[in-house]
Amino acid sequence: MRKDVIVIGGGAAGLFCAFHAGRRGRATVVLERAAAVGKKIAISGGGRCNFTNVHAGPAHFICGNPHFHRSALARFRPQDFVALVEKHGIRYHEKKLGQLFCDGSARQIIRMLLAECAAARVDIRTNCRVRAVEKKNLFLIATDQGNWECESLVIATGGLSLPRIGATDYGYRLARQFGLKLVPTKPALVPLILTERDRAVLGPLSGIAVDALVSLRDQQFREHILVTHRGLSGPAMLQVSSYWNPAETILIDLMPDLDATEWLGRERESSKQMKTLLSQYWPRRFAEAWTRIYGESKPLRYYSDKEVRAIAGGLHRWRIAPCGTEGYDKAEVTAGGVDTAELSSQTMGALSVPGLHFIGEVVDVTGHLGGFNFQWAWASGFAAGQAV
Repeated sequence: MRKDVIVIGGGAAGLFCAFHAGRRGRATVVLERAAAVGKKIAISGGGRCNFTNVHAGPAHFICGNPHFHRSALARFRPQDFVALVEKHGIRYHEKKLGQLFCDGSARQIIRMLLAECAAARVDIRTNCRVRAVEKKNLFLIATDQGNWECESLVIATGGLSLPRIGATDYGYRLARQFGLKLVPTKPALVPLILTERDRAVLGPLSGIAVDALVSLRDQQFREHILVTHRGLSGPAMLQVSSYWNPAETILIDLMPDLDATEWLGRERESSKQMKTLLSQYWPRRFAEAWTRIYGESKPLRYYSDKEVRAIAGGLHRWRIAPCGTEGYDKAEVTAGGVDTAELSSQTMGALSVPGLHFIGEVVDVTGHLGGFNFQWAWASGFAAGQAV
């Protein structure tokens, strides 16, 4: 069977690329190994799909080449995707920080993509496993539903995160097969696991969240942190996890809107216990547990000046050294992937293999939490869809 374009992977990037190629009159087929397309879309955003972020820009992405993703993001912007959503009558809302969600279900986004594919006469094959790919004059793709050939081959197979819904390393294996370099992969936007010592203090507080400013090297994120039975999660910790490497220490400012030294100084002669004072800002159980890091709680006037300085410093610079992450099972995305030095930023095409393109999560471009990774899927899919 002959097609102009074959897209391997029926996720966000693959479907988006396919219908843009189809709109240009390119005979296009999507090969998806699962029984249905868009599985990651369906579960995203708590089932409502955080489909983009109105503030999306190059600074919200991690990439070995900080300039690579600028071109695609500039050519397909959040407002372009919003226009498509509105064209299909999908109601949406801004939750916070520019994050846009469907009012209804994430499946509305899947139906929208399928409708666009149908209008562009894109052929979608599910339960289709690719057995081999080679390139002669054309690309030859052997599958369990027959053999195909095409001029342009797009790899949109995603990363390693969420293997329970079918994630595999197939895209990386194809990249290696064609001689492309890879940036080592790791789980990103993932909860962090704490040492046994820290878990002994925080473990009983599972489910409690507090506002914080989380810092690692030159990165800072102001959001909630959430205590889990194994460590720390919540938006701020998920954000910093994409930058964290083993053995690094994360700094947490637990009172980012307050000068703790001045505040404790004003209460210096108070008969209030430390845990009672901290409970003005935190859930009581969190205040009690955190106070125990510095010994048993006692009235403020019984602390020495040195102890007060140490507590104030700890409130602004609580040092946490995670011992690992929850891994790909809990990671929202995969960092690393196909080295962008191997690709054209204009077309997402492999510089050394004409006609071969990589888009979406399989590429070494990782967005922050909040709709940015979907925007990269749309933008990279659009770039390839205009070029194939």
